Amino acid sequence: METAVKQKYEDWLKSPYIDAEDRKELKGIKYDEKEIAERFYTDLEFGTGGLRGVRGIGTNRINKYVIRKATQGLANYILKNGDPKKGVAIAYDCRIGSTEYSLNAALVLAANGIKAYLFESLRSTPELSFAVRELGTQAGIVVTASHNPVEYNGYKVYWEDGAQVVPPHDTGIIGEVNAITDFSQIKIMEEAEAKEKGLLEIIGGEIDDKYIEEVKKQQLNTDVKKDIKIVYTPLHGTGKRPVQRILSEIGFTNVYTVSEQEMPDGTFPTVNYANPEEPAAFALGVKLAEEKGAELVMANDPDADRIGIAVKSKTGAWIYPNGNQVGLLLMNYILENRKDIPSNGAVISTIVSTPMLDAVAKAHNVNIMRTLTGFKYIGEKIREFEQGDIDGSYIFGFEESYGYLIGTHARDKDAVVSTMLIAEMAAYYNEKGSSIEEEIEKMYKKYGYYKEGIKSVTMSGMEGAEKIKSIMADLRENAPETMMGKKVVFVRDYQNQVETNKVTGETKAIDLPESNVLQLVLEDGTHITARPSGTEPKIKYYFGVNGNEKDEVDTKLEQTMQEFLKLLS
Repeated sequence: METAVKQKYEDWLKSPYIDAEDRKELKGIKYDEKEIAERFYTDLEFGTGGLRGVRGIGTNRINKYVIRKATQGLANYILKNGDPKKGVAIAYDCRIGSTEYSLNAALVLAANGIKAYLFESLRSTPELSFAVRELGTQAGIVVTASHNPVEYNGYKVYWEDGAQVVPPHDTGIIGEVNAITDFSQIKIMEEAEAKEKGLLEIIGGEIDDKYIEEVKKQQLNTDVKKDIKIVYTPLHGTGKRPVQRILSEIGFTNVYTVSEQEMPDGTFPTVNYANPEEPAAFALGVKLAEEKGAELVMANDPDADRIGIAVKSKTGAWIYPNGNQVGLLLMNYILENRKDIPSNGAVISTIVSTPMLDAVAKAHNVNIMRTLTGFKYIGEKIREFEQGDIDGSYIFGFEESYGYLIGTHARDKDAVVSTMLIAEMAAYYNEKGSSIEEEIEKMYKKYGYYKEGIKSVTMSGMEGAEKIKSIMADLRENAPETMMGKKVVFVRDYQNQVETNKVTGETKAIDLPESNVLQLVLEDGTHITARPSGTEPKIKYYFGVNGNEKDEVDTKLEQTMQEFLKLLS
């Protein structure tokens, strides 16, 4: 074991700032050099959106000490570059440790003279985004690991516009966090004192009411019949209260919640992975739908910023539209039913979302803008529209990873408003004798068939991190000339911010922030993108193909994925 790693372990073991119970956990790994190395070989990176990692005691784990350090860094940044009098709003989800971590964050802020507005109990990520702007705070924090496995937790930071921090604030906060090298630099106050001094205020119902009212404003067809049968599951997360409330208040009378998954539970006992991207997460929902005669199942992730759906096909089988398909459905429904679309209206998505977006946007005469992956960049565009920095009016935003935002009440993806509009959309098509499945098919017949796929490869620990770096470096240096017998026309290197035309040799600058992403575009429009995850120890490969027939794109996607992954082996 490296001396520096051993020393960090010993420093934590002996530190008076570490609680007795946590010191006991560290003593328990005293003779496990591999575990000590994994926990202390690095500090859990405070990235451009915050922290996410496995729970445990150590510098490379999520725990209250790492949360305190992150919050002290945020406090230092606010004291230098913001208005500490505005305070910070804090929310948390159902995950193990979330209540403790959020309170610790509040008490660090209080000790620095910055008022914390802490939700009384768990709330969704989009409501935190809404609360930042509603309360006029300088920043926001949400303690969540989103859809990650049960052993994870995390910490995301928002700025005064309600979106996750972007440059220059993200790098500024990172600098302040990294400048903290000792526990003695972190201030913390007792809860009773913070309340007595007015530096900790518990919030809840009033914000809930205002948030729900804003969500209701996003309805497009309020008079549609709302008697269709719907099954809903929050997957043990925060979605239960807001989703049940909104669907009830706008008139849906046949909504059945999966009882086994209704109550918040950070152990996620009924699913291996509380992620609505995974069909397996719908097993209990589909079972209930069969019993009740419902043809639509909707599921949120634990912090209710993502939504996935399952729909019963004409053959009786259940199908699971992917994130691109649901985004296209919502986009098309909005563009066909919203009555006040401005001439400079824009849909915002990401560089890894389906190219079919461009065809739909063009047909409806609206602009399409693409950002880096991360909804914070979509939130940034909304702010730029409102400030007049760029020309545009926000219509809809989505990521292929099941995140959508209708309206500007929040500046992050919002599964509560998305759930509401998907329910309305299903009822609308049902009333017209159609269905979600049929509407997807209609779009493909109109715009051509598109299909996307993702391959995620997990590479944990020190060796995994080095392997990911090696893969990305090799792709940059040795990008293929052809794939599937087609020329690679464009290589887009978002880290070096340059697009190269492999046919002509021409290059042009990419006007997006630097990001470790590489994208290949073939002469037939096939897209292949490599992107290390910013929140998990994995690398993701995104594939997008198009063609004239369904069978054609099915085969083409499978073959493209196989050839590319073989290239990397």
